[in-house]
Amino acid sequence: MTSTNITTTHDRIDPRPILEQAIATGGAVVAAVRADQLSAPTPCAEMDVRAMLGHLVGVLDRIAALGRGDDPFAVAESPVDDDGWAEAWAAASRRVADAWRDDAVLERPMALPWIQGTGADVLASYFSELTVHTWDLATATGQDPDWDDTVVNAALAVRDFLPAENRLAMFEEISTAMGLDEVAVPFAEAIAVPDDAPAIDRLVAWNGRDPRP
Repeated sequence: MTSTNITTTHDRIDPRPILEQAIATGGAVVAAVRADQLSAPTPCAEMDVRAMLGHLVGVLDRIAALGRGDDPFAVAESPVDDDGWAEAWAAASRRVADAWRDDAVLERPMALPWIQGTGADVLASYFSELTVHTWDLATATGQDPDWDDTVVNAALAVRDFLPAENRLAMFEEISTAMGLDEVAVPFAEAIAVPDDAPAIDRLVAWNGRDPRP
């Protein structure tokens, strides 16, 4: 595993380098997906590989919307040609970097149904979603990424916004806040794994994925 250098801004850990590395890991996995794998199932039962790719690009666009001060829930996942996912990921990554370039955005008050705080706090809450869904995509397509220790540990450090039990109630509340007609349940109940399991296994297990082959 690799490790990302952490910088600080106004005595606060700057989440942007960590997010950048999470995006880079995701980009490597996205680029390695083959056309014949797009209809394969993923560990996220409601999504095949194509749908997971669209969701991941959509996550980046929601992060960019937050940085711009726009409504992230108004972001619609745009159709992408089957051979255009790497380019779509790269373009969305640039939108994220542009939207969060100004240090002042890190101090701006922000709120989502599952977290309230500064821009830095809200940005850090996406470490887990990006990494877990990258794992979903990698698992579905037979990839073994070089997980960055700093990213995975940072995702574990902010996991407490997701309760260990009764997650359906939380997702019902979030789905209502987002105006969804159906309840979206992207992360099931936590799965028990040994305390000395690899960090990536502990992260995905906390998010309801079974890391065991």
